[in-house]
Amino acid sequence: MHIPDGFIPLWQCAIYYVILIIALYFASKWARNNLNEKRIPLLAVLAAGIFAIMSMNMPIPFGTSGHMVGGTLVALVFMAPEATVLVFTVVLLVQALFFGDGGITTLGANVLNMGIIGGAVGLFTFKGLRKFIGKYPAIGVGAWLATFIAAEACAVEMALAGTFPLNIGLASMGLYHAFIGVIEAILTIIVIAALEKYRPDLLAWNDKSTSKNVEVN
Repeated sequence: MHIPDGFIPLWQCAIYYVILIIALYFASKWARNNLNEKRIPLLAVLAAGIFAIMSMNMPIPFGTSGHMVGGTLVALVFMAPEATVLVFTVVLLVQALFFGDGGITTLGANVLNMGIIGGAVGLFTFKGLRKFIGKYPAIGVGAWLATFIAAEACAVEMALAGTFPLNIGLASMGLYHAFIGVIEAILTIIVIAALEKYRPDLLAWNDKSTSKNVEVN
């Protein structure tokens, strides 16, 4: 899902950077109000885990890649899509600078797909479905959909850039990430369930030290 340098014209990259700057502004405001000495290390641990799972790439035709994302996990732990913006900006920047995964010019687009879209889709899908299908099924659906939609957004961006046709991009990215999303859904459920059992205080809906608690049934 990482878009390398050169796959998107610079004027389009600039648009995605503007979106990233706006998202980082709101994410920084959230961080000042919600991150404390306990939750900052948690954010760092999650960032390390995201870095690890995104490093396991599956080549996809026309030059991009498929991999698990983890945006839903971060968003659910903090109950805030702003957390995913911070995590993915740092992780994707490090990957681009030191590991040649993704690009600097395309950083805005990559954070948009995996951090902003991935985190928001996963969190709000969970919020919308949990009362109808239950907590853990809602987590699974949210994680799967976040991975799938983020991949399709990547395909749309590269089609707009003229990198490859939209129909081929949607099919290629969608097919691979529909399968990857199943794995991500299972792992997200396992991690959240483990945290609820062994460290419920690390989940935002149980942490009384955050400025806003979220009720989760």
